[in-house]
Amino acid sequence: MNVLQLTTKSDIIGASASALCLIHCVATPLLFVAQAGLVGDGESHPEWWGTLDFIFLFISLLAIWWSGKNTSKTWMRIALWASWSVLFFVVLNEKLSIIALAEQIIYIPAIALIFFHLYNRKYCQCGRGDCCTEELPDS
Repeated sequence: MNVLQLTTKSDIIGASASALCLIHCVATPLLFVAQAGLVGDGESHPEWWGTLDFIFLFISLLAIWWSGKNTSKTWMRIALWASWSVLFFVVLNEKLSIIALAEQIIYIPAIALIFFHLYNRKYCQCGRGDCCTEELPDS
């Protein structure tokens, strides 16, 4: 995949990674409850399952970097980075137990990233030279 393809698909990659992250976060408690009935050896979850958080964060980081470079709206760049930063903090907090947060709080930045990537793809790509033909909302 060349750089141009990555640039034009960064919002799809970012929204997909965020959606997979959201599915991962929703599925985790369900899988642990199911596993608790099957396995009684004290292992809370497989080690690889916990690393998925960081894989999704890394993919999202790359997608936000590309999308942020190519968006036509400054506020969109800020929204993408702010959402990713909150998601990163929540995941890090979950691993290190820095402050007490409800586990469901992770859904907010994950859903925000999906929304902002899809919004950016639809309305904020005219700054790259391939201008949209439809009217864009004001920034």
